[in-house]
Amino acid sequence: MTRYSLAIDIGGTFTDAVLLASDGRSFVDKTLTTHDNLLEGFFRGVELVTGRAGIAPQEVDDVVVHATTVVTNALIERKGPPVALLLTEGFRDILYIREEHRYDMYDPQIEFAEPLIPSDRTFTLNERVYADGSVGRPVDADAVRAVIAQCRAQGIVSVAVCFLNSYRNGSNEEEVRRIFAEEAPEIYVSLSSVIAPQMREYLRASTVAINAYTVPITRPYLTALIEELKARGFSQQPLIMLSNGGVIGAERASTMPVRMIESGPAAGALVACYFSRIFGIPDLISFDMGGTTAKACMVQNHEPLVTGTFEVDRRYRFKPGSGMPITVPSIDMIEIGAGGGSIATVDDLGLLKIGPESAGSMPGPVSYGRGGTDPCVTDADLVLGILAADRFLGGDMQLDLAGAQGAYDRLGDQLGLSREQAAWGVFEVVCEQMAAATRTHATERGIDYRGQPLLAFGGAGPVHACMVGELTEASSVIYPPLASVLSAFGTLVTPAQIDLVRSHVATLDTLDWDGVDRVLSSMIAEGATALGEAGIREADYSFAYAVEMRYLGQQSEVRIDLPGDPRQARSAEDIRRLFEAEYDRQYGLRLDGMQIEIVNWLVTASGRQPDRHAGQGGSGTQGRGQETRPVHIRGVAEDVPVWRRDAITDADRIAGPVIIEERETTIFVLRGWDVTRHESGSLVAAKTGEK
Repeated sequence: MTRYSLAIDIGGTFTDAVLLASDGRSFVDKTLTTHDNLLEGFFRGVELVTGRAGIAPQEVDDVVVHATTVVTNALIERKGPPVALLLTEGFRDILYIREEHRYDMYDPQIEFAEPLIPSDRTFTLNERVYADGSVGRPVDADAVRAVIAQCRAQGIVSVAVCFLNSYRNGSNEEEVRRIFAEEAPEIYVSLSSVIAPQMREYLRASTVAINAYTVPITRPYLTALIEELKARGFSQQPLIMLSNGGVIGAERASTMPVRMIESGPAAGALVACYFSRIFGIPDLISFDMGGTTAKACMVQNHEPLVTGTFEVDRRYRFKPGSGMPITVPSIDMIEIGAGGGSIATVDDLGLLKIGPESAGSMPGPVSYGRGGTDPCVTDADLVLGILAADRFLGGDMQLDLAGAQGAYDRLGDQLGLSREQAAWGVFEVVCEQMAAATRTHATERGIDYRGQPLLAFGGAGPVHACMVGELTEASSVIYPPLASVLSAFGTLVTPAQIDLVRSHVATLDTLDWDGVDRVLSSMIAEGATALGEAGIREADYSFAYAVEMRYLGQQSEVRIDLPGDPRQARSAEDIRRLFEAEYDRQYGLRLDGMQIEIVNWLVTASGRQPDRHAGQGGSGTQGRGQETRPVHIRGVAEDVPVWRRDAITDADRIAGPVIIEERETTIFVLRGWDVTRHESGSLVAAKTGEK
């Protein structure tokens, strides 16, 4: 009996929908994101794909998975409700002082992102937990009630609590939450001991502040989603994509929105791993370009790089430390403001600049005909002839070619170039920006990007990936099936998963295994609860373990994945050998005689890997390159063959330049690359060396 699973990925410009049948059939569509009411676009996407499949909502009986930009949008736009921060007395200015690190020591005009919670909404309590976890001074209930009165007077709807050393003992924070629940149950309360139970005060404060800022947005949003799905006859509770690449129940996700910031991009990185296994390629570069941003992730040994901290709202794109840090596990990727809706401008020096400002879905690029006037990347693709005005989204969305040409006439006048030269300049510059970001991301992590295949997806990714591949010296560019909506598809091939971290600092020589047992058991219990809420059977639970370690006195840690449950062997020497081997691999040396310190213990709780796939075959019947279209490439107009993707068979080898069209996106391959079809349905452009 056929089962159906549904995925909806809300991006900055488009909302992608994928309906997958258990027999491999897939139904996909895209609709413009409705920023004023995200659920409107969500259910528009649902109606489009269920209509294509000819099924009722009740027949979606597998899973409903959702990736969303609602948290990211709230942080970037700074349109959240009034939020307060409650700290230990004497630490009032932690969000302003940060960690006293200057990300650019030679810049006298250095700027940081403004704290989400200003000082006039920051309160302190005369409480204290000592470094060993003992309570030196309990919470004064009357003082908490005084804070509640001030919060109500200022219209506060959410409070972040971050007390000193609460990662060792969160009882004082829990007492604050208890009093708020009794006296002001309408105010959301986020505790650092729950959201980010790790050492380093500023990181915890920043993380819990972001969570508190976004909870009043995500809770109503996801509650409304659950209720509307039920009202429409869906039998499944929705699962939400997290930044770590796993999915979890919507109810739990709504209480920890800080884990949802990289929701959609993480799904794209995970599906890149899925295709790396299909192709038998352990290392590749995931390249996801949508309407608003482009993302790159390095896949190593079929797994994405993972980081314990990342930043949002950076003042400078490539400057770590210039944004707001978050200490939760996340897929390690770089994201820049370079998408189909990125706006092209001329700066004060007369130089062409692309993004990071985006036209989004409203008004969108000029060619969308929704009131946009600024020339965008999609407009350039249309002016160059790469896109066809009457075939965007299979012809369902007519593009305004004359409007785009007018916008590039104006941009060309500013640059002293023709319309087509200006458009090609935009095409080249945006590709170079994405390639530069990819090179920087890889180099900073000690990875040689040269020669690695590029997996291209997203609505605009296949249009630009071949040139990005040239600039990163890629050996090949892979265009998977469902490329335009691949992040949405990725949520359906991702297991339920939650990553948990606890600081429990000790040297290997003084390791208290009973204490370690308590820490790990607590995380295992929390992970099991989360998996159960996501509908995972207990028989399918699995747990993986890791530690973050350093030589005593160092500032940064090295992550060490453990081969099994460390509580069984209780061997500090085994952990020492793993650390020394990994440290030697990363830095080329060992510090013999130095004490080694464990800082954090990590547990990953996962469900079973879903067995879902999408079939796609070539018919070889129609659209086999009889048509050509004039395309302006590097200042020269030439007739370029146009193929339909579903017409390409395993026997075909197509030389670039060539345009390959499918309903939701367009593939543009340059001269010097040949295209073949892989048995998975992917198209692969390989470098031939021809100029």
